[in-house]
Amino acid sequence: MRWALVRVCLAVTTMVVAAFAIPLGLVIQEMARDRAFSAAERHAAGMGPTLSITTDRAQLTRAVATSEAGGDGRMAVYVPAVGEQPALRIGDRRAAARDVAATRAEGRARTAGVPGGFALLQPFGLSSGEIAVVEIFVPESEVSNGVTTAWLVLAGVGVALVIGSVAVADRLGVRMVQPARRLVGAAHDLGEGKLGARVPEDGPTELRLAAVAFNSMADQVVQLLANERELAADLSHRLRTPLTVLRLNAASLGDGAAAEQTRTAVERLEREVDTIIRTARDAKPQTAAGVHTGPGAGCDAAEVIRERMEFWSALAEDEGREARVAGVEQPVWIPVARADLVAAVDALLGNVFRHTREGAAFAVDVHSGEDAVIVLVSDAGGGIADPGAALARGTSGAATGTTGSTGLGLDIVRRLAESTGGDVRIGRSVLGGTEVRLWIQRDPRRPAAGGRGRRGAVRRRRRVRAEQGAKSRAD
Repeated sequence: MRWALVRVCLAVTTMVVAAFAIPLGLVIQEMARDRAFSAAERHAAGMGPTLSITTDRAQLTRAVATSEAGGDGRMAVYVPAVGEQPALRIGDRRAAARDVAATRAEGRARTAGVPGGFALLQPFGLSSGEIAVVEIFVPESEVSNGVTTAWLVLAGVGVALVIGSVAVADRLGVRMVQPARRLVGAAHDLGEGKLGARVPEDGPTELRLAAVAFNSMADQVVQLLANERELAADLSHRLRTPLTVLRLNAASLGDGAAAEQTRTAVERLEREVDTIIRTARDAKPQTAAGVHTGPGAGCDAAEVIRERMEFWSALAEDEGREARVAGVEQPVWIPVARADLVAAVDALLGNVFRHTREGAAFAVDVHSGEDAVIVLVSDAGGGIADPGAALARGTSGAATGTTGSTGLGLDIVRRLAESTGGDVRIGRSVLGGTEVRLWIQRDPRRPAAGGRGRRGAVRRRRRVRAEQGAKSRAD
């Protein structure tokens, strides 16, 4: 592509230079010829007054010798016989007799070729009515004076234009070829699975638009893969809830071969699920993905929490845990899909059972505000050493100081809250352990912290009052 552009530019420039330089050189050559013959006509015209006054040889000889052309030996005068005076031929003669006779007969100037140049023959009328002819020799050097230099200058300009056009075409070719090569290379890398391949958005407009489209496509591919892998990890994580129940039930089977086999099978199943979750998590591209709620998605948070508390209360009773729920007497609508809220609540309550001692109490409190819904999950466990790290995907196990955690539970909760414009906070509960505060924005288009100015201040005050109300109800 690059060399094709150079060849095209070279051909076009050569044709343009030839189209302008050749006619211009011919014009310059013609101008030099006209200049030389115009000067010859002026020299010939200088003899006109003398011929109109006298035809005396001595006077004409003196006039020819004193003229510029005559002094250089380039003038001759032909005077026909007048009466008893014979014909006169004065000066350096070069033109043929027939050319002189033809000029006298025609009565107009003419040019004749002679050795070394040209002869300008100019007729003049005498007082006797006869025609005299003045010859001016024009050397070939005067006819072509400056023409060679002009042709060389034109040739130099043409060569410079061709070289310049080739250089410009080469730069343009590089400017076009490099983005195209980068685009091809990035497409090849993306096809080989290098999801970080991107193309600089520069170059000509068309290639820049192609780069923008490629980068957008690559981002969408990465996002789709991230969503699929996170979905696989999250769906696998949801198996933790029935596995927790199964593990607790297996623990209460007592001794015996069948009970031991059941516990061993449950542990193996838990390890397999953990492996699936970690594999999906580790293979995930490093992109952020929120929880997809879908258009028109929503559910009754109070009904979902009542249902999940009934499920977990049975396990709590087996382990001697005191379980309390509040704020679920009235419907509480939130813009979150039911399945996503179930997964988030199960993740929070599952963490309570997995990471606190048996007999540790827990509570779930729901507070419905004007702009948001707050869900508080509190326990009487040992707390979380690093709340900030616990909210990072894949690190909650290290933050809580436990093993066997995939680190997806709190991340599922965080992404659900952030999908509505809310957030998740971890603090110390009134029960002495951990308190996870889930803030769900009722209008996902509004930021969780409010905006700027008066509206933002009003929203912040509402949020503080909502949190204080939720806190008092939890107490």
